[in-house]
Amino acid sequence: MGSSAPPPPPHRPAVWAALAGEPFDLVVIGGGITGAGVAREAALAGYRTALLERDDFAAGTSSRSSRLVHGGVRYLEHGHLGLVFESSRERRLLLQLAPHLVRPLAFTWPVYRGARVPLWKVRAGLALYDALSLFRNVHPHQGLSAAEVHAQEPALATHGLQGGARYWDAATNDTRLTLATALAARDAGAVIVNHAAVVGGVRSSGRLTGVLVHDRLGDQQLVVQARVVVNATGPWSDATAALTGESQGTQLLGSAGSHIAVPRNRVGNHDAVTMVSPLDGRVMFVLPAGAHTIIGTTERAARSGPDEIRATEAEITYLLQSVNGQFGDARLSRDDVISAWCGIRPLAAARAGAGNAGSASREHAVVHRADGLVSVTGGKLTTYRAMAADVLTHATRGAAATGAALVSRRPPQDSTSTPLPGGAFPHREPLLAEARATTRDAAVGEQLAQSYGAHWRRVWQYAEADERLGTRIVEQLPYVLAEVRHAVEHELACTLADVLVRRTHIAFETRDHGRAAARCIAPHMASALQWSATTTAAALAAYDAEVTRLFAVDAV
Repeated sequence: MGSSAPPPPPHRPAVWAALAGEPFDLVVIGGGITGAGVAREAALAGYRTALLERDDFAAGTSSRSSRLVHGGVRYLEHGHLGLVFESSRERRLLLQLAPHLVRPLAFTWPVYRGARVPLWKVRAGLALYDALSLFRNVHPHQGLSAAEVHAQEPALATHGLQGGARYWDAATNDTRLTLATALAARDAGAVIVNHAAVVGGVRSSGRLTGVLVHDRLGDQQLVVQARVVVNATGPWSDATAALTGESQGTQLLGSAGSHIAVPRNRVGNHDAVTMVSPLDGRVMFVLPAGAHTIIGTTERAARSGPDEIRATEAEITYLLQSVNGQFGDARLSRDDVISAWCGIRPLAAARAGAGNAGSASREHAVVHRADGLVSVTGGKLTTYRAMAADVLTHATRGAAATGAALVSRRPPQDSTSTPLPGGAFPHREPLLAEARATTRDAAVGEQLAQSYGAHWRRVWQYAEADERLGTRIVEQLPYVLAEVRHAVEHELACTLADVLVRRTHIAFETRDHGRAAARCIAPHMASALQWSATTTAAALAAYDAEVTRLFAVDAV
């Protein structure tokens, strides 16, 4: 092929043809967790739905979170009881709908002498936390003495330790939860496409009747017609609204939050730890993530756009010093940081009030533009399904008010009882045991079962057909080459970053952010996608540029 453009991925022509076909009931712009949730909700309701994502599913804030599905214990302090109630309900649902991707996680909260949040307040807050979950948390919270805190988390400093508490929330794989939700929308009949940028709106008699979409892989454009257009682009929400018509003014306030990953053996945490930073009293988390520990998060006004936002050296220093203050022997230094990343929380301006970002509500808001555009801002990963249901209600009511009522084309399904892909299995331990035994590598088996759930065998079959595909991509990490083939053929992966940043977390878990891994998997991607040598070289250069953008650290 020489220097000519690469052929489209195998799935692409059929998807592009479907987009150009009859009008959709809903077109959803934005393939983060919110947009994927809206597409799933609409498709399950029987509406003809399209989901359009400029980059890749979860390429924005949905891949830069704390990887928690939680009731929001921090929100109690600011009186956001309704959000805690809703979050607890949604956490309980996700534990049932995606038990491979959303798993119970124990948290220990140590309290030291002079802490901003005293011991009585922590225990009273957690009692309220249990009550707001209707006492359906994984387990009720427990008050702990200082000795019991030390027994749970021996690496915590003991000087000044007064006691604490233990409670339960849930951990998730944020990128794969987003992807699973998008694939669930596809399974329910939606047309979903990544690397397809909305570049304008299409109007008729003053109403928005569709969008103009640019295929970033095939360099073509087409009009996608729709009765309702939903803007679910998170931090890009205001820009998307302006792109498709008149600006709605500022609908969101950007709050930047940074995390770092360090070797878990340098911290020594067994499970998760909720701590109050000794530097400024901010509640933050120390979270287990395989061989790594994630520490976060910070909070500051976002002064850069979502494509340019990065962690800063000051934030990294703050996170390191905060943890060193409570894990006495950690002595973490800048050299221990494997990766640092920053995302923008798209707080709804209507909900933010006059307070700072830390006290602003994480509740979402739905805004209707006069021409019919429906925009959703705010919210959080945990409540994405409830947000999606609310957006769909607004969209259907708005369409009916304009005489363009949406008509369900299939019997509706209940999103609260329909598992996400891979989520239909009775018990976790037998699934893990079978995967460990089959792969003959406990870490690989666990990773496959926790990423793909009941569908892990669909990935491993590639390794059974070609034993080379059972090889780890990075020796120290439990990801195998079979996942690359599966990502391309079944999960719409089109680029190296799609695989290394979002189908796996290799970019977050290696000091070179997956650059060496990219050279390892590039031949496999090239074979599956028919890349020429020139295209492969360009793909590697594009990968290097993307991880530089994501993981570089600003000086201030």
